[in-house]
Amino acid sequence: MRFPAISVASFLPAILGALILAGCAHQGELRGTADLGVVIERASGKVAVVNTSSRSVLGEVDGLGDLSHAHVTYSRDGRYAFVFGRDGGLTKVDLLTRKITRRVIQAGNSIGGSISQDGRLVVAQNYEPGGIKAFDAETLELVSEIPAEYAPGKFSRVVGLADVPGKKFVYALFDAGEIWVSDFSNPRKPSTVRYPAGKQPYDGLVTPDGRYFLAGLFGEDGVALLDLWQANKGVRRILDGYGRGEEKLPVYKMPHLRGWAIAGDRAYLPAVGRHEVLVVDTRSWKEVGRIAVKGQPVFVMARPDGRQVWVNFAFPDNGWVNVIDTLESKVIRTLEPGKAVLHMEFTPRGEEVWLSARDDNRVRIIDPMDFSTVKDLTLPAPSGIFFTHRAQRIGF
Repeated sequence: MRFPAISVASFLPAILGALILAGCAHQGELRGTADLGVVIERASGKVAVVNTSSRSVLGEVDGLGDLSHAHVTYSRDGRYAFVFGRDGGLTKVDLLTRKITRRVIQAGNSIGGSISQDGRLVVAQNYEPGGIKAFDAETLELVSEIPAEYAPGKFSRVVGLADVPGKKFVYALFDAGEIWVSDFSNPRKPSTVRYPAGKQPYDGLVTPDGRYFLAGLFGEDGVALLDLWQANKGVRRILDGYGRGEEKLPVYKMPHLRGWAIAGDRAYLPAVGRHEVLVVDTRSWKEVGRIAVKGQPVFVMARPDGRQVWVNFAFPDNGWVNVIDTLESKVIRTLEPGKAVLHMEFTPRGEEVWLSARDDNRVRIIDPMDFSTVKDLTLPAPSGIFFTHRAQRIGF
C-alpha cells in the first residue's frame, strides 16, 4: 500500500499550536484579576492567593519574611500585590504566576504602605528608622525618602499612610503628634507640609473621595481632621473629649481607621479602649450617635452598599463579631466565626464577607444577608485579607 507524500510544512501549524498550548499550561490558566486576593499566613511568611468567585485557594507564595504585622496594596491592573512585612521587607508578588517578582529589605521595622494615584510609586511607612520611602513600582528601585525627623535628631514612627489625589501621600507621626502631606510631583525631590495634630495619632482614614484625612488620637480623646482641599486652614479637632467622665480601660490592640468605615454620609469610628462605635456625620463632622458593642473595636468595616457595619474586637473578645444595621443604628447580630478573628474583607459587591480566625486556622466565608456560613477555607494562622478591588480605591 502506498501512502500519499506529506510535507513537513503541513505539520507546522499543528506543532506551533501544541507548543503554544503547552506554554499556556505551563504558565497556568488564563484569568482576570478582579476576583483575586491574598490572605496573610501570619506565622509562616507566606501568602495564599485566593479566588472569591470559586471561593478557593489557588496556591501559596513563600519567602516573604516576618508577616506578624503585614499590609498589602495592589498595582493598578490588580496583577501584582505589594506586601509590606514587619521586618522591613517589601515584596512584589505576581498573582497570576504566584511567584515573587522583586523583594527588597527597605527598613528595620515597617507596618504598611500605599501606591500612588498613577500607580508608579510604591511608598512604605516605617517605624525604624522612622519615615517613608518611595520605590519605583516596576523595579522596586529606591526613588526617594523622607525621614520623619520632627526635631533635631528625633525621629518618629510613621502610621496611617494613605495615597491621595495629586501624587500626594498623607500620614501621621505618632511620636511627633503631627500630620505630614508629601507631594511627589517630582518623585526624586518630594516636598512636605507639616500640621500639628494632637497627642499620638495612631492611624489614618481618607474619605473615599480623597478629600479628608482623619487621624485617631491615642494620647487623648479626639480625632484630628485635615481638609486636603483647604489644607491651608490646618487641622480641626472633632469628637473632642468623647470619653470625658468615663473610666479609661487598658487597650489590648490599637484600633484601625480606614475608608472602609464610611457608609453613606456617616463615619463609624472605633472608640479607643471603649466598647463603643462612634457615629459621625461626614457633612458636619459632628457626633450624631454611639453604638454599644461587645468589646473594644479594632476594625469597623462597612458593607459596600453601606447598609451594614461589621465590627471585630481586641482580646479577650476577639472571637466575636457584631453586625450593625446602619438604618436602625444598632447591633442586629452577634456572631462567633472562630477564635481570634483578626481581619475581615467584603467581596467587591458585598455578597460575602471573609473573616480570618487565626487560632482556628481557617477563613470563614459568610453571607451577610442571612449570616449563614457559605464555606470554610483551611489556612495556617490567617490574618489580613486583601482583595484586588483595593487597587481602584483611594486611601487603600
